[in-house]
Amino acid sequence: MIEVYYIEDDKNIANIVKEYLDQKGYTVSVFPMITEAKCALENHTPDIVLVDWNMPDGKGDALCRWVRAKWNELPVIFLTVRNDTCDIVSGFSNGADDYIVKPFELEVLHSRIRALLRRAGNVSEQYLSCGSISIDKSRMMVLYQGEEISVSQAEYQLLLLLMENKGKTVTRERLLDQIWDSNGNYVNDNTLTVTMKRLREKLHQPLCLKTIRSFGYRMEDEV
Repeated sequence: MIEVYYIEDDKNIANIVKEYLDQKGYTVSVFPMITEAKCALENHTPDIVLVDWNMPDGKGDALCRWVRAKWNELPVIFLTVRNDTCDIVSGFSNGADDYIVKPFELEVLHSRIRALLRRAGNVSEQYLSCGSISIDKSRMMVLYQGEEISVSQAEYQLLLLLMENKGKTVTRERLLDQIWDSNGNYVNDNTLTVTMKRLREKLHQPLCLKTIRSFGYRMEDEV
């Protein structure tokens, strides 16, 4: 199911758009503040983002720049009143893919969403995130607060396996088997401990990466 994050402080407009897209089979999460949207995005990547240009705690272009620094291919559509159109057109260097002027036809919005999703592909599966950490699977990149972190192949595979199982404890035995033994590199348990220590240091000791004593490790969204 396609997930939409809609950043909009007008409850009436947000409810109308949400109800319409829900009927089309989308899952829509509405955020009345940019700060709330950022928290949600850090924990999960949707398929597309709709952003109102004027928000109580900032402008939509600032959010778009933040999104682009973390998820380059994530589709973004600005929704705006006519008076802001010039600002938005000049602000496309900030990375928005499209804009729609309010009031707009819901069918037009749906058509634009479908067009962007066709071009972008399945972006939500390309990116994994937890707290300040994210992985771009297509480019095999690890990022911390939007900045790329240099990691070894084993460190990348370790983090990827934990991120793909976010919320679940992954046993030490499974990590050793899938990361090292599957390649014919038989190692002892200390190899995993050392690799995890180095990874944590590079990621600034993230709170979302937890040690489950005597079992293994778990990635868990920060509260």
